[in-house]
Amino acid sequence: MMAFGLSISRGTSVAAFSLAAFSRAPSATARREFSTFGYRRTGALQSTMEAVTDLTKSMGVEHPAYEIITNDMVEEYGAATTLYRHKKSGAELLSVSTDDDNKVFGITFRTPPEDSTGVPHILEHSVLCGSRKYKTKDPFVQLLQGSLQTFLNAFTYPDRTCYVVASQNEKDFYNLINVYADAVFHPRAINDPNVHAQEGWHLELENKEDPLIYKGVVYNEMKGVYSSSDSRLSRASQRSIFPDTTYGVDSGGDPKVIPELSFEQFADFHAKYYHPTNSRIYFSGDDDVYARLEIMDEYLKDFDVSPESKPGSVIDWQSKVFNEPQRIVEPYPIGEDQPETNMVNINWLVNEEPFTPLEEMAIGILDHLLMGTTSAILRKTLTESGLGESITGGGLSDELLQATFSVGLKGVKEEDVSKVEELILSTLEKVAEEGFEAEAIASSMNTIEFQMREFNTGSFPKGLSFMLGAMSKWLYDQSPTEALKFEEPLAELKSRIESSGSEVFQELIKKYLVSNTHRTTVEMKPSKSLETEELEEEKSRLSAIKENLSDEDLEEIIQKTQVLKELQATEDPPEARATIPALELGDLKRETTEYPIAVTENENDSGVTVIRHELGSTSGIAYVKFGIDLSGLDVEDITLLPLFSRVMMETGAGELDQVELSRKIGTHTGGISVSVLTTAVHPDGADESDIMDGNYLQTKLLMSGKSTSDKTTELFDLMKMILTDARLDSQSRVIEMLKESKSRRESAIIGGGHSAANTRMKARYRVGGYVDEMMGGISQLETLRELLKQAEEDWPSLLARLERIRNTILDQETCRSGMFFDITGDTAVQSKIKDSVHKFLDELPGDADGKKVQNFYKEQHPWVEPVKKLMAELAPIEDEGFVVPTQVSYVGKAGLAYEEGEQASGSAQVVARFLRTGYLWDRVRVMGGAYGGFCTFSPYSGFFSYLSYRDPNLSKTLDVYDEAAEAVIAAAEQLENDPDALSQAIIGTIGDMDGAMSPDQKGNTQLTRWLVNESAEYRQKFRDQILDTKPEHFREFGERLKNLKQTSVAVVSSKAAFDEAKEDGKVMNMKNIV
Repeated sequence: MMAFGLSISRGTSVAAFSLAAFSRAPSATARREFSTFGYRRTGALQSTMEAVTDLTKSMGVEHPAYEIITNDMVEEYGAATTLYRHKKSGAELLSVSTDDDNKVFGITFRTPPEDSTGVPHILEHSVLCGSRKYKTKDPFVQLLQGSLQTFLNAFTYPDRTCYVVASQNEKDFYNLINVYADAVFHPRAINDPNVHAQEGWHLELENKEDPLIYKGVVYNEMKGVYSSSDSRLSRASQRSIFPDTTYGVDSGGDPKVIPELSFEQFADFHAKYYHPTNSRIYFSGDDDVYARLEIMDEYLKDFDVSPESKPGSVIDWQSKVFNEPQRIVEPYPIGEDQPETNMVNINWLVNEEPFTPLEEMAIGILDHLLMGTTSAILRKTLTESGLGESITGGGLSDELLQATFSVGLKGVKEEDVSKVEELILSTLEKVAEEGFEAEAIASSMNTIEFQMREFNTGSFPKGLSFMLGAMSKWLYDQSPTEALKFEEPLAELKSRIESSGSEVFQELIKKYLVSNTHRTTVEMKPSKSLETEELEEEKSRLSAIKENLSDEDLEEIIQKTQVLKELQATEDPPEARATIPALELGDLKRETTEYPIAVTENENDSGVTVIRHELGSTSGIAYVKFGIDLSGLDVEDITLLPLFSRVMMETGAGELDQVELSRKIGTHTGGISVSVLTTAVHPDGADESDIMDGNYLQTKLLMSGKSTSDKTTELFDLMKMILTDARLDSQSRVIEMLKESKSRRESAIIGGGHSAANTRMKARYRVGGYVDEMMGGISQLETLRELLKQAEEDWPSLLARLERIRNTILDQETCRSGMFFDITGDTAVQSKIKDSVHKFLDELPGDADGKKVQNFYKEQHPWVEPVKKLMAELAPIEDEGFVVPTQVSYVGKAGLAYEEGEQASGSAQVVARFLRTGYLWDRVRVMGGAYGGFCTFSPYSGFFSYLSYRDPNLSKTLDVYDEAAEAVIAAAEQLENDPDALSQAIIGTIGDMDGAMSPDQKGNTQLTRWLVNESAEYRQKFRDQILDTKPEHFREFGERLKNLKQTSVAVVSSKAAFDEAKEDGKVMNMKNIV
């Protein structure tokens, strides 16, 4: 995965790798009201100031095992902090007290690798495989199975390894901390070579006559990473500008180098870097500070200060040693049908000494001015050049010791590579000389300031974003809190801009880019044979290894293979499981959480339905969603909706061109976006427990926006202009969008084939699934190619289709009847914006008393019948294989566990989750070596799917899926005798439902519930069914899996893998898609 972008820091993220393929975690909010270009210290802020006063009492809490280094109040985020040093071990601990109940704990070690064996990455996976106190093979999985965690993961950066947990339940929080703390300091992995073999790499051989193969979770994960051309480019770029430091190797691991890592080197790496003296320990939330210090002292007191630990992990600065730019050329794999185009990145090492706070703030704004929006000067110039299909590099990356800047294009003709270089350099030189327009600066300044003040981390704990922001300085022995304070540098930057305009940014461009010779150009050339060559090279290497082994050596490998497989297949004994701390069912909340909603039909005689969510505090921000009905569109135009949505935002509107529109949005709002919403709904009068046939749908064009309450008039005016007057007639811009979308879709399928496979399988069973496939699945790739051809060769006909979409959804007689306007805001916000809401509604197109659109809760959606005809022709129930250039597989199998009219109990969610975190984790990931193995289940449609991620297997994984039903049935009997295991399965399922949410997420959740026509009574019934799950429910669901209806397969993989599967009798209808 990518390292998580922070609201506090700006720029492109660096590569980071996580323990689990997927994790989720929303957050709470701080109370703050602001206006464009500065705080507005109103009454809304008074409660915050009072809360801050209370929080200051948590600073300076004393504990005999610690000394206080500093106390600091980060007023920007209402956070009272104390930095401690543990006297005996030398560990540093940052305690952050906030009013956020989503508590976060993290422990980070500085872990600079010397080579590309991936040792920090493999160790990150391995330390959570059992420890001194917690005796199971994989405590991490048991925490996933039975915790209320809102975040549970670990990730490896190029220079650090982070272990993070979060929970809103205090008992659960401290359980998680205990397991993680014991794991990092006392892991089983450093004494058991089987862990290194499983998570890292090992030679596997079951019979002497078989070929040797490499297996290992990280090994296969990185084979998937190196199958991505984008990943290859970014890695080559980073290597190129850091020739002398740890950043010049791959901390994640190069698959060609990973097998060079010995167990002894692995254990030595832990001994060297995983000492408390080299750790940075972090707490945030509303829990007791003394309790934090006490729990960590239990682990830290076992260690003495290690004088060599911190000095031994110091990250060296890379000096700017290139007197002239360097050039690197490498190959990347492409498919047989893929055009032979190049990729090119220009990369700069930006700084060789620390930035001042002003420079750091200014260079973040500069990055936004150059690359932050589609109208930003460098991004726009490259996009409009016609020299390539899609932007690469992304601009500034500032999460490591030294910042870098990378930008380029993919889909470039070989003869145009030098033109791309010249264009990037000449554009930067021009901006350095001429500067930026005042409007551009104002827009970027407001955008970044809004993000920093709002501090909306979405589905991510705020405390974790705070930690990662602190770590950007703390890791390098600077103040952890100074990195989070933006008021002074922001005020200083505003002052500089007021006095000298664009000069501050021009100086930065000249100093760090234009005059900087520590620059590289990385060119990636296409190779249709590279994938085969690399596979053959691996086979040859393994064959050579085997030829040099004696019979005794081979027997030893066979024996080790057998021992590892037996260990992986062996269940943890009850006494080992009992060591893992756990919640009890009594710790759970029985009631479903409901959020405020008030629905007014025909508000103010506008003909539009208005939905309001009045929350406790939204920091003076209004979050709005405006839905426009799409049901009148012809089915053939559904595939155009993603393009139509982009065109609305990126070509200008009314009198504003693309640049002017983007700047106005940035200057006056927190952002506007356009998307498409399709969802099945419960018909009126139906039993909500019944499996839906999917013939009743809501389909909306969804405009989303946010602004401070005093800027909603500007927000609403912009939304209306975009809706009614977007400039659809920009042929060149549409061609650019289609090229970029095609390139992105290709990359998404290669890098995230599990998602593409699942979308494809859903398309075979329900109308809504097929609509999603049309707009964002594998078939969309061919659509994009066809649309690109049409845009280039027959633009008038494509333009006519886009105009037809707008005319249809804004039909004078019916459009208002199909609209809704959703507002999330606190009491003060709702009151303040009421007049501007009514003005917006009054000025919308359409007749307020016009015709009503059909009732979608009583009548079948008009798309249903024509889409079903397309499904029968283009998405039959069959096994499909999609061929792409890759070294791993993404294996999917699906069917209907329940059919129309049957009822799925909430208990099915518990069983599906138990299967995902138990059997599939063990068989697909642990034993199979895939990075991920999981399943999905919809209690609304009855759809069930198995999926794997970066999987070295294809045929074997399908066999694992076929045996899953029996495993679930067998589990029913085991759970009869193990009620604690059943309780943990229930607790984990409730944890998935009860994550923390930001205000806008709460509003959106309740809006979705309203749209799908779901009652609070049904939600409570469903939750009760989860809480009341019994072993017999596992047996019942297992029987359904055994008799899964209309099963089909979708796999994204290489031709070689499909050929091998065919030999095993797994025959699929194969299609080359990339």
